[in-house]
Amino acid sequence: MRERIEDEAVSPVIATVLLLAITVMLSGMVFVLMQGALNTAEKAPPQMTVSVRSLDNGYHVIRITSLDQTLDPGFISFNLQEQGASSNSSFTGIVSDADVYSVIGSNISFHDRDASYSMSAGDYFVLHSSQMGTDEGVWIFTLSDQSIQYVLVRVELPPMVS
Repeated sequence: MRERIEDEAVSPVIATVLLLAITVMLSGMVFVLMQGALNTAEKAPPQMTVSVRSLDNGYHVIRITSLDQTLDPGFISFNLQEQGASSNSSFTGIVSDADVYSVIGSNISFHDRDASYSMSAGDYFVLHSSQMGTDEGVWIFTLSDQSIQYVLVRVELPPMVS
């Protein structure tokens, strides 16, 4: 006599339901993991700080003390504008202009300290304030990134040292 051993398994209906539940859970986990990669996050705008000094020879020096990313000088504009005057004079341009970028003796010049054709910490502007007439009154110097329409820095020039 032989004994008969019956193996009992899960019914086909329950097995199908379990397989479907596992599949739904796995696809949900994959979706949650991939959701962060599917969203296109915009790059944060650059953060810049500067220091400004007035020299006794009629110049102002504006040094970039910190910048969290390098910038293309072709997209950076500057504006030097008098505040509170009836004439409201201003000087504007692009940092990469031939009469501004690394030009000695220009009224407004930008000096790329590491000569990498980029704007980074340590680079500086030299303003010939006495020649331009910006040594009197309140003058505001502004740098803007034209590619994202963002003001990087806005600083008031200190009075000239006598």
